[in-house]
This record gives sequence, C-alpha cells and structure tokens, in this order.
Amino acid sequence: MAGIDLAALRARVDAAVADQLRRGAADLADLSPEADDLLAPIGALLSGGKRFRPVMLYVGYRAAGRPDAAGVIRLAATMEFLHAAALIHDDVIDSSDTRRGMPTVHCALRERHRERGWDGDPQGFGVAAAILAGNLCLGWADQAYDECGLPQSELARGRATLDRMRTQLMAGQYLDVVGAVRPWSTMSALDRIAAAERVITFKSAKYSIQHPLLLGARVGGVSAAADAALTAYGLELGIAFQLRDDLLGVFGDPQVTGKPAGDDLREGKRTVLIAHTLAALSAADRTWLESRLGDPDLDGVAIERLRGLIARSGAVAAVEREIARRGHVAADAISSAHLEPIARETLRDFIATATARDA
Repeated sequence: MAGIDLAALRARVDAAVADQLRRGAADLADLSPEADDLLAPIGALLSGGKRFRPVMLYVGYRAAGRPDAAGVIRLAATMEFLHAAALIHDDVIDSSDTRRGMPTVHCALRERHRERGWDGDPQGFGVAAAILAGNLCLGWADQAYDECGLPQSELARGRATLDRMRTQLMAGQYLDVVGAVRPWSTMSALDRIAAAERVITFKSAKYSIQHPLLLGARVGGVSAAADAALTAYGLELGIAFQLRDDLLGVFGDPQVTGKPAGDDLREGKRTVLIAHTLAALSAADRTWLESRLGDPDLDGVAIERLRGLIARSGAVAAVEREIARRGHVAADAISSAHLEPIARETLRDFIATATARDA
C-alpha cells in the first residue's frame, strides 16, 4: 500500500502557514510600517524548510484512524511557527549569520537598521528585534492551534503534549548552552557521549519527531498501545535524525544545507560526533582539535584538517552505525502496532528520508 502523498501534504501546509501569516499581519496592521520589519524576515524564514514536524503531526493524526481534514492541516501549521521561534532564538544564541542560504533574522534586522541610518548599535537592535520576532511566532503557534477548526474536545486531548513539547524544547536549548561551557576535560569518553545524547534528545529528537507525531495521534484519539509504539518510534528516529544533522553540520554541502561549510566546527558544537572523535584521537591531535573547535575564524584549511581528524578517528563510522541501529529500532516499534495502514507505510518510508538525507 502506498503512503501519504507528502509533496501534496507539504503544499497544503505551505498554504496554511501563509494563511496564518496573513492573519498575523492583519493583527499588526495598526502598528505598520514598523511591524513590517518583523514580518518580512519571519515570512522569508517560513517560506522554506522541509516541513518535517507538520508532516509528523498529520501522520500521527492519520495513524489514529482519522480521515484527512482541513482542520488537521491548519493544526499541523502550528509546528512551523513553533519551529520558526526556535530557529530565530537559536540563531541568536549561536550568532549564526545564515539559515537556509539566507541571512538569519537578527542579521536581516541588523542590516535594516544600517540601511536606514538609525541611531544606536545595529547588532544590538537586530538581536532585540529577533527575540521579539521569535516571541511573535510562539504566539502565532498558539493561535494556529486554538483556531485550526478541529473540535475543542479533540484539541484538549493534545494540549498537554503541546505544552510539554514547548517546555522541553526550551529547557533542551538551555542544556545545549550549558553543555557548551561545561568542561569536557573532566568527563570520561562515555560521559561526553551521554551528555551529547541528552542534549539532542531534548533539544531536537523529541521536538522534531516524537512530540509532533504524538500530538497528532493524541488529538486523533490514538489507542494506548499505538501511543506506546509511536512514542518509541519517535524517540529513536528523532535521535537518528539529529545524528544525521550533526554529520551534515561538519561534512554537508553548503549548496544543499544552506549553511557555510563546517559551521558546527566554528560554533564549537559538542556533538556525539565530536565526543566519539575525542575518544579516539592521540593526545596531540586531541589537544589541537580542542584548541580550534569553536574558533569563529576557522579558515578552509583548518576546517579540512578538522574534518580529516574526525573521519580518520572512526567517529563518522560510529555515528553512521548508530543512525542505522536507531532506524531499525524505530521500524520494529511500529511493525506490529495497530496503526492505519497508510500512516504505517508513510512512517516506514520516513525512516529512510530522515536518516539518509543530505540537507
């Protein structure tokens, strides 16, 4: 049996996102023209992306045996506004210049300040305005949820999951911030790997796959047994999804990923990949890597040397094995669960999409 037509689904989500943006713009009409400065970069950010989270929500809803409905498409759009808020704030935290091949929101607003010759610090203005833009997106996520058109009795079944998703995402981002400053030199190799996995579990895996999937399923009234299967599937695939992202952050093609080559190395991200690398390097190579990781001025030569060390350490192979293992566990989790067949096939197909992607 064929799965859900994801291309058509993404197009419908795009339309729902655009509708919500128009609603938000109408609410801000009295604050124009200043509010237009916020709307433009938010709209640009929301115009792209792979729509993983809305897809997961929709598939979860269908997995519960519910039919397609316009309301669930609008509900799925909730995920894009929550995601946009997280990206905007994360780019501020990481001082990232680009996202999907475009200036990040704080950089776009910084340049708006410069173009207009305004007083004060352009960088500070960009950061302040981006924080507010992210907060706007959080508000629009709630609005999209509450006004999607599904019965309130159904939405009430998912509200606790949405709240938990948002809360754990914010705390997961804080774990990432703490992890960036807590010395790894005092930790064992296993502890470093465990710490990195904990960050990706709460910052990415649950928020990218597990919680959207469960949100849709619970709104749809999924059974307890199916809920347990989807919970396991979502966590395993979510971690595999982020492990792939960590590999792309070091080895991905900038023309495909939309981010500069080796950007994660310049940011000094303490990923599972880096934890495995440090465990396998000689003392001299480990000292050199630690001295360069997180240097925002890394040039192409240094990036290539770092990539070479990571590849030769066996870390890439170790992460690839873990991605494959978690993909198999995810497949097993749904193999015997009572799920709507079209949703089960889509979830099976999505394992390859999430684990073998190049962007």
